[in-house]
Amino acid sequence: MKKIQLEILGLSSSQSQSGSFALILGEKTGNRRLPIIIGMFEAQSIAIQIEKINPNRPLTHDLFKSFAEQVHVVVLEVLISDLKEGVFYSKIVCSDGATTFELDSRPSDAIAIGLRFGVPIYTVESVLSEAGIILSDLDENADEDTDDEDEDDDDTPGTPTAPPAEQREPSGQVSLDELTKMLAQALEKEDYEKAAKIRDELNKRNG
Repeated sequence: MKKIQLEILGLSSSQSQSGSFALILGEKTGNRRLPIIIGMFEAQSIAIQIEKINPNRPLTHDLFKSFAEQVHVVVLEVLISDLKEGVFYSKIVCSDGATTFELDSRPSDAIAIGLRFGVPIYTVESVLSEAGIILSDLDENADEDTDDEDEDDDDTPGTPTAPPAEQREPSGQVSLDELTKMLAQALEKEDYEKAAKIRDELNKRNG
């Protein structure tokens, strides 16, 4: 069974399922994309690891890593192994130094844990063939959307508009001290999405 390595390309709110997120994976050496719908908690756990944000308290996936390290088990890789009736299945491949074993897992949990161990993410051809999206198809859809926007500039349902002020990143009018306080408050409330935006604004100013 030939394995195909994937990389995380993006994470965004799902347009089809309220409260869910779309995790976009892509072939490292190809043009196919694999979108997987995941829950809010798993999306948050993946996002804070990608953004290198340290939560005040360990999340479940952080606890898994700490426990594994205490019993001298390491994660070797994550494998999205199957797709049955629209549901993805995956395995976390582990080793205790003497034996290698696999743990069945949801892809979202497996990827959140795999990120914490810094291991590669793989899938198999059968999964990509059935659920993968070819990049050229995405490009064509993007071109069509651009053409539609050029033809009609009026605000219509589905047409992207500027986000309201309260959803935008912190403006340049806020002092660095205030931004730092806001970051601390967001972390305390475990609002990691807001924390990431504030951190990005701090990085822009400091850079």
